[in-house]
Parts: sequence; C-alpha cells; structure tokens
Amino acid sequence: MSLTERPYPHASENDVIVRVCAAGFTPGELEWPGTWADRAGRDRTPSVPGHELSGVVAELGYGTTGLTVGQRVFGLADWTRDGSLAEFSAVEARNLAPLPAGIDHTVGAALPISGLTAWQALFDHARLEAGQTVLIHGAAGGVGSIAVQLAHQAGATVIGTGRAAGRDVVLDLGADSFLDLQTDRLEDAGEVDVVLDVLGGEILDRSANLVRAGGTLVTIAGPPTVKPRDGRAVFFVVEADRARLADLAQRVRDGRLRVLVGSVHPLADAPAAFAPGQHNRGKTIIRID
Repeated sequence: MSLTERPYPHASENDVIVRVCAAGFTPGELEWPGTWADRAGRDRTPSVPGHELSGVVAELGYGTTGLTVGQRVFGLADWTRDGSLAEFSAVEARNLAPLPAGIDHTVGAALPISGLTAWQALFDHARLEAGQTVLIHGAAGGVGSIAVQLAHQAGATVIGTGRAAGRDVVLDLGADSFLDLQTDRLEDAGEVDVVLDVLGGEILDRSANLVRAGGTLVTIAGPPTVKPRDGRAVFFVVEADRARLADLAQRVRDGRLRVLVGSVHPLADAPAAFAPGQHNRGKTIIRID
C-alpha cells in the first residue's frame, strides 16, 4: 500500500462524489475478493480500500436525488469499487445519509459499518426482544460497543465479552455483566437467547452450545460450522440502509448512542494503520484534510 495520485472519480448515474473528511476501514478487507475485483470478477487493481466515509457532497451524478451539493453526509462505499481512503470518492447516493450538524466527521466515519452491523444482527436477523438475554463478543470493539447500547436500550439483558482492559467501558455502555475471554469460562455465561459473534473460530463454535431453544447465533466472521441444537445460525454481510443510518445518527446527536473512536491518523499513515495484530479500543479513523 502506498499514497499516490489517482484520477478524480467519475460520477455514474445515481452517484455522489464525496469530498472525504474522514474514513474508516476494516482490517481484514485486504483479503476480500471485492477489494481486488469488480462485480463481474474482473481485476481492478490498483484499488483504493476503505468503505466508511464522512464528508461533503462535491458533485451529483445524473439522476441523483435526495442529496445536494455542499451537504454533509456519511455512509458506505460499495464493496467492489474504489473506497474511502482518498480525498474524493464516488458512492451510490442510496448508501449515504445526511450527517447532522454537531456530529464530527471522525464520528460519522466510525458509525456506518459498526452501527448497521449491530442493528441488523440484533433486530433484523436475531429478532431480539425486551426480556431476552444476549451475549455480545468483542463488546468493546466497533460493532460490539454499539450492539451493547442498542440491546440495553431495547430492554435485553446484556453479557459482554472481550479483554480485561475493556471491562469498565463495556459495563459503562450498559452491559449487565462481562466475561474476560482470557481468564473466564465462556460457559459461565449460561444459556442465552442471542449470541452476536465477531470473532469466529473456537469462540464461535463454543457459543453455539449456549443458545437456548428457539434462539439465534449471528456471526459476521464467516459461515458457522457448528449450529445451535434447537436454534438458528446466521452469517450475514452488512447492507447499506439510508433510513437506518439516519436513525443511528439521530441517536448519536441526542446522546443516546456513543461511538468509540480509537486512534485517528492522517491519510499518509493509512498503510501503517492496516498493520495486523493491533487491538485498539474503538474504531481506527483516517482523517483526510
């Protein structure tokens, strides 16, 4: 990865060109096929990574409606197109929502994937309801921290897991209890109605045994190989949703939802920010000035 000059992006039909102020990325995205190929599977290297962005509308493509030039927006860049780690990015208008005044662009860039993933996992796929119990892995991370808050506000009993350093943060966000996966037994969580997994591997497999009859195991790590005995197992990839993005932003603006922003780096430091083995609390953001 290197910082280089690329042509100004083209605004296709229903596209928006965003002047990017801040961008987010997923560390594992360099392994995704869509990072290196288009929707037809054709090579599109060199490609620009990053799929979360917050900025200002610089240009509207033909037929684009619902947004205006100069408007503050945030949202998701397409998985199979050049992404957000750039000064300008072409994004389908339907993938963007207005960013309310008072929300910093670093927060706007940290919200789309984590917020939509947490919501879709808990309510669209697991159908979490008040009075149920949910186990959330990686509860101090980007997805997990938002999921803890949404589940708590929905009236569920929340058990968070993670590293010991995240315990206080997770409990402060609304979790009822916390399990340190390095020192505590996962099985001590007992039976739960919903498991939200972001880790995969052995933790995912062991979590399946904790789901009570009729419950749901939801994961974003990969298709599960072990399923609950009398429940469902769901693997999904987050989808853009303008209305839900707007709702999440309003929750942030009203103080009902906290977004944990981790380290913030300039664009020139983006290659180093992708380095494996980092366990920063909160979402790493690239600030583009």
